[in-house]
Amino acid sequence: MYFFLLNLALLDLGSISTTVPKSMANSLWDTRAISYSGCAAQLFFFFFCATAEYSLLTIMSYDRYVAICKPLHYGTLLGSKACVHMAAAAWATGFLYALLHTANTFSLPLCKGNALDQFFCEIPQILKLSCSQSYSREAGLLVVSVCLGFGCFVFIVVSYVQILRAVLRIPSEQGRHKAFATCLPHLAVVSLFVSTGMFAHLKPPSISSPSLDLVVSVLYSVVPPTGEK
Repeated sequence: MYFFLLNLALLDLGSISTTVPKSMANSLWDTRAISYSGCAAQLFFFFFCATAEYSLLTIMSYDRYVAICKPLHYGTLLGSKACVHMAAAAWATGFLYALLHTANTFSLPLCKGNALDQFFCEIPQILKLSCSQSYSREAGLLVVSVCLGFGCFVFIVVSYVQILRAVLRIPSEQGRHKAFATCLPHLAVVSLFVSTGMFAHLKPPSISSPSLDLVVSVLYSVVPPTGEK
């Protein structure tokens, strides 16, 4: 668990460092400017950290399932080599997804100005600036990514249902409390991350507004990295 938490802490630090310092600097210097290459780099690193973090959260749900439901098999199922391989897979998934989305997004022609109604470079906001007939590929890729993310969320929920059943069979109240204290913060962060991320990327344009987009983006880009701690 501590090995995965170390990886998660690094990704959280990277995610926060990608968006918040630039936003704070713009506020202090009373500017909202960011270069084209800086915007591309910000989108890549944020998507890389967010995707790898979510993959790691999925792996951590399996780790806690094995630890609580199959403790005698933990050393076999989650040995040091298996943990390293799973963590490497999470980082590699984040890198590939970020590379794919960044290349797709910044290959689109921007024909509706260059001003984003957001405090960082976010894919839905960039798509609003592209020609309406040219963003279908990236929009479709976003929908596929959200569906895969929802599949991971279902896996996490199923894992925690099994964990809950096992915890309720623990005779000691102190033992049950310790198990719940370990699992509930993780589940709360995952729920917030998935629900706000899906809403930000799939909400219909009819209910979109700058203030709503800002609140939702803060909820899935800033709150989960701090909440997991």
